[in-house]
Amino acid sequence: MTRRPPPLVLAVGAAAAQHMIGPARRPTRSSRIAAAAVAVGAAALLVRPIVAFRQAGTTVDPREQAASEALVTTGANAISRNPMYVGMAGLLTARAIARRSMPALLPVVAFVAWIDRVQIPAEEQHLQQRFGNEYEHYTARVPRWLRPLP
Repeated sequence: MTRRPPPLVLAVGAAAAQHMIGPARRPTRSSRIAAAAVAVGAAALLVRPIVAFRQAGTTVDPREQAASEALVTTGANAISRNPMYVGMAGLLTARAIARRSMPALLPVVAFVAWIDRVQIPAEEQHLQQRFGNEYEHYTARVPRWLRPLP
């Protein structure tokens, strides 16, 4: 398996890039409220699956694929196959909103692109091999990221 940086390290790097991209504008009451709303939802999507993975006795570290003991399909994982990544992207988006900086969205796009094109395919391949039909049924009913709004 190819060594990839941990997704959390990539998210922290994206946050650092947001800081370096340019000066932020002073937050307004509205930008703080909007950022807080996004951050709360994102944090829930990040933390709740971690708890569910721990309760299922399986790893949350995507680099430890051999330690995958259970396929978690409930809770946040019932609405997204990758809620932790959605949560990380959401926190980065909240930061861009708080900074009132459109350029600060560029690292979010880069983070999501890397996760979607490099990280997730490797994880999906492993999960398919490990859980077979159970994983196929899961992917048929739950989107990789989130369903579009109607």
